[in-house]
Amino acid sequence: MAKLHPSALRNRFAALPRVLRIIVPIALGGFAALGHEAWMTGFLAVSVALALAFLILPVQRRAAAWFGWLLGLGYFGVTLRWLVEPFLVDPVRHGWMAPFAIFFMAGGLALFWALAVWGARWIVGRGASVMIWLPVTLAAAELARGHILSGFPWGLLSYTLIGGVGDVWFAWVGPYGTNFLLLALVGGVSFCLHKGWTLVWPALVGVLFVTIGVQALTPKAAEPSSQSVVRIIQPNAPQHQKWDREWMPVFFDRAIELTASGATPNVVIWPETSVPAMLNFAQPWTEQMSLAAHGAPVVAGIQRRDGENYFNSAILIDQPESISAISDKVHLVPFGEYIPLAWLLKPIGLGTLVDQVAGFSPGVGDGLMQIDGLGLARVLICYEGIFPEEMQRGDVRPDVLLILTNDAWFGKGAGPRQHLVQAQARAIEQGLPVVRAANTGISAIIDPRGNITESLPLNEAGYLDAFVPGASAQTLYAKIGDWPLLVLLCLCIMAGIAQRSRIRIDGDGPRV
Repeated sequence: MAKLHPSALRNRFAALPRVLRIIVPIALGGFAALGHEAWMTGFLAVSVALALAFLILPVQRRAAAWFGWLLGLGYFGVTLRWLVEPFLVDPVRHGWMAPFAIFFMAGGLALFWALAVWGARWIVGRGASVMIWLPVTLAAAELARGHILSGFPWGLLSYTLIGGVGDVWFAWVGPYGTNFLLLALVGGVSFCLHKGWTLVWPALVGVLFVTIGVQALTPKAAEPSSQSVVRIIQPNAPQHQKWDREWMPVFFDRAIELTASGATPNVVIWPETSVPAMLNFAQPWTEQMSLAAHGAPVVAGIQRRDGENYFNSAILIDQPESISAISDKVHLVPFGEYIPLAWLLKPIGLGTLVDQVAGFSPGVGDGLMQIDGLGLARVLICYEGIFPEEMQRGDVRPDVLLILTNDAWFGKGAGPRQHLVQAQARAIEQGLPVVRAANTGISAIIDPRGNITESLPLNEAGYLDAFVPGASAQTLYAKIGDWPLLVLLCLCIMAGIAQRSRIRIDGDGPRV
């Protein structure tokens, strides 16, 4: 069969007018981001977009880095388009900042991709083996993005596989490892296209059979260990009204009514910051909640103060006058709940800004909470649920992951759905069921294979009564975490650096 010559594609791309050379990588990145949409096949969108990007990647390092940045700009710009929503809560005061926020956030994250593409070109020079090295450097860049400056692993390429046959890999190698496997597959296909079509199809069939085999070997979820009924409350308080003094009692009364409705459940779950009072002064409110639940324990999100520190917390109410457990949010939102590197800003006269914006202090502890009717739960508050490593705090394996969130900030479209997909990923990675209570939705029960067994629609008030699936056996990823991947990527990159140094010393091969 005829060979596909990427050099011809690359030359045609290089011959395009400058404006089109800017638009093409942005468009490819944006198309890859469509893999996060429910109506798009994630694997298809990512593989097609990245394979084309790999094939037309410029040979000069500087041009390649610029190409990688534009590719990332398109990808993160489309994936994180919901970031404009928080600025539209008060559009008169903050609306003008929305375009700048999405551009600088997407552009900042795209720097990781630019560095990865530059690094791959630096290692191999002008050779086609850059398609093999790009999965290594891009996977390393995405791993770094999830950890540097407290990390922001939202929108990983691997999340486009959730809901398909490939999501089983999360139980074995986690989201970053699945990222690497996905990128390696794309890079391998691109390289095969460079060498000839005949190698592509057997490789893809082999990957499919291996994935099906891995899926068959992944432990199934157990049956519910008890017949306890969990009730999730979804008050649906829009963010622009949530803290309005006239509306606060309306939403609280709505949640009370939902709590008291129907047959009495075994445990009631309210979402993040759903109690409109500081814990220090919330006894009248918590008493109403306990009475409405007819004695069933209630877990609810609330804010609290301890001395000069404020915490975003979850509490367990087991009697009208008793708060038996408190779990504080540990992983805070940068620039929303705290200012990174605040200790550097105060000495230069920006202490007032830090005090006004910082707001919350990080909690301590493992986030475990023993709840009658639910078991031992690891409580995660909103942002914490996007970090796979947060599931592994402490030495005791919980029975369930409990996520309380206020997704009203994310608007009515992509944001809440992407946040839900990451909760599905956490379930698969740990082999644990997830109970997710979201203010405006999507509230859901998720089994250990990542399947949504029950849910409440987005932007609807209501309650959900459901049994919680049992946990499956502890997954491989839950046991080993990301350390094997980190070691593998470091060894690969060191080998690439050593190879490049040898080539330069020997005088062989291309130099860029």
